[in-house]
Amino acid sequence: MKKIFLIVAFIATAFTQQIFAQDAKPSALAPLLSSYYDIKNALVNSNSADAATHAGEFLKAINGVDMKSISAADMPAFMALQNKLAFDARHISESTDIDHQREHFANFSTNFFKLAKTVKLTDQPVYYTYCPMKKSYWLSADAAIKNPYFGKQMLTCGKVTQTLNK
Repeated sequence: MKKIFLIVAFIATAFTQQIFAQDAKPSALAPLLSSYYDIKNALVNSNSADAATHAGEFLKAINGVDMKSISAADMPAFMALQNKLAFDARHISESTDIDHQREHFANFSTNFFKLAKTVKLTDQPVYYTYCPMKKSYWLSADAAIKNPYFGKQMLTCGKVTQTLNK
């Protein structure tokens, strides 16, 4: 009887560890975060051409996601946000007007944060940062403020309001 109990306990422990190990892995959607950061960095540098290029790459990536690679747990969040993210990425990619790109980036960032809160995109911290002048947010890999809404005009304006993956 003790042997059966020990075997069951061992199997349960191994199974639980496997479940937690799967939860700790970044999602198949992780490349989208890197692409998001590329758009943000282009806007920080006030480079509308690079922002458009990176937004086009994001659009290809989000439209080319292999749905079979997304976990069942991540699928509802992705499906709810895919078209919204694609809409703003398309507008950023089709424009060279930095102000227009930044308008869409605000909504793009809000929706991307919803995805990042629900889906584990990285093992690294993701900083959700607020610009009081624009009254908008963005995501960053660094805690240091580099404002994509005003570039060099107000490069350090903003504050981190939340950190994911702490």
